[in-house]
Amino acid sequence: MSAVNAELPQVARRDPAAWQLSQLPVTLDLPLAEKFCRQVAAAHYENFTVATRLVPPSLRQDLANVYTFARWSDDLADESEGDATAALSAWRVGLDACFEGLPSHPVYVALSETVRRHDLSIDPFADLIDAFIQDQTVVRYESREQLLEYCRRSANPVGRIVLGLADCKAAEKMSLSDSICTGLQLVNFWQDVRRDYLAGRIYIPAEDLRQHGVSEGMLESPTASPEFISLLTDEVAWAEQYFDDGQSLVEAAPLVLRPAIQLFLEGGRGVAQAIRQSGFDTLTNRPVLQKRAKLNLAFKAALHMMAIRVQYVFKGTWS
Repeated sequence: MSAVNAELPQVARRDPAAWQLSQLPVTLDLPLAEKFCRQVAAAHYENFTVATRLVPPSLRQDLANVYTFARWSDDLADESEGDATAALSAWRVGLDACFEGLPSHPVYVALSETVRRHDLSIDPFADLIDAFIQDQTVVRYESREQLLEYCRRSANPVGRIVLGLADCKAAEKMSLSDSICTGLQLVNFWQDVRRDYLAGRIYIPAEDLRQHGVSEGMLESPTASPEFISLLTDEVAWAEQYFDDGQSLVEAAPLVLRPAIQLFLEGGRGVAQAIRQSGFDTLTNRPVLQKRAKLNLAFKAALHMMAIRVQYVFKGTWS
């Protein structure tokens, strides 16, 4: 698997995150690659430590490998428009090599082990990269259908990959996961309306803007108009419907994943509630979960994990 002192492709040196780049292994050694993924995941994602503690140790490295793949892709997308597209296209070629058992980048060295262990499909990984490439040129969405198609590539693959780590590939459970991931993506859009607008992006469908009498210029206002509040009320309700649609996955998924699924599902609902408590004004401030709410979610997830472990003692399996 490892190829010590192998030449790394140019894409390995294009990442804009200086800390990550400074820690990148200079060889394709598997233990070093996996250590790097653990470092990236722990350094960049505040919920990663909590989430990984909710799954057995046997899956924690795989989660770190998948997260680092997604994070590296995201960082490549942050380059200037032309360079980002080229870098992501090269990264996509590297993904093919990874799935052919010929990884040429430390992140792909680690990911290839995860792919091998769990017999994962390339499709959700390719969809994620395609979504980042789409982000380079598509900054407006006309309809909800178009936005949902974007979510299919940008959000839903994450849930499908995680289910795959637990060897869960049933179509019905994948569909439930898609609902949760879509809801999470949508509520994140509504949380970041102003931030995205200042970055030149609008994720609220143009049809919805027109229906509520909201112009793009109104998103630049430091305070929300009644029209905007009405708009966001509908958008949040739309996102919450996806949480409801995916709720049954908490009990349908393999035992090993249930606490983590509950954590993210309730976290998404918590953000929706924070938006509601802000009066649906995400132009003045960015609503976030308060520390107390985060601790409460973690506590509930921990209790769920304890209950799962009791079941494991009697069933003798995590499935």
